[in-house]
Amino acid sequence: MSPSLSPRFADAAAWAATLHAGQLRKGTTVPYISHPLAVASIVLEHGGDEDQAIAALLHDGPEDCGGQEVLDEVGRRFGERTMRLVGSLSDTLEEEKPAWRPRKESYLAHLREEVGDDVLLVSMADKLHNAGSILRDLRAHGPAIFDRFTGQRSGTLWYYGALVEAYRSRPAAPTALLAALERTVAAIQQEAHSPESRR
Repeated sequence: MSPSLSPRFADAAAWAATLHAGQLRKGTTVPYISHPLAVASIVLEHGGDEDQAIAALLHDGPEDCGGQEVLDEVGRRFGERTMRLVGSLSDTLEEEKPAWRPRKESYLAHLREEVGDDVLLVSMADKLHNAGSILRDLRAHGPAIFDRFTGQRSGTLWYYGALVEAYRSRPAAPTALLAALERTVAAIQQEAHSPESRR
């Protein structure tokens, strides 16, 4: 693997910023682009290659910014492998998203049985950053932060616990990332079930 990134990465970062222009992280004033940038950073720090890092930058593009048309454009701009990675990271490409719980259950089955090993690093980096954001906001603002999520408190806690189990079922799941995600999800569960969080 090359120790440096090519101009493809910069092109992907610029396009991701355009795709997500004006979007904010749920319930915050944080520009959404902070998330794909952070996920790409985690991917690179855990040995990911350029295609995986570009997929991290673009992983929410099709799902949130145009569906299959955007996924096809990923393929045209960045190649078939990057398009496969991004497609595997999306839980729906439909403009009107299916019901939340069945969609998440389907994605969990997809993680356990269908995605390539190279998808796992990017998927886990995505969930680790999301979980870290939840934990930070939970500690700062309390359980009201769960109101920003479709699954609310119970659904969000269920989903992140189920994600950990899905990744554990995959022998190729990066060990260090899995351990970090396990710790973060356990901390969310503990914080969410503390007496202060139940007030």
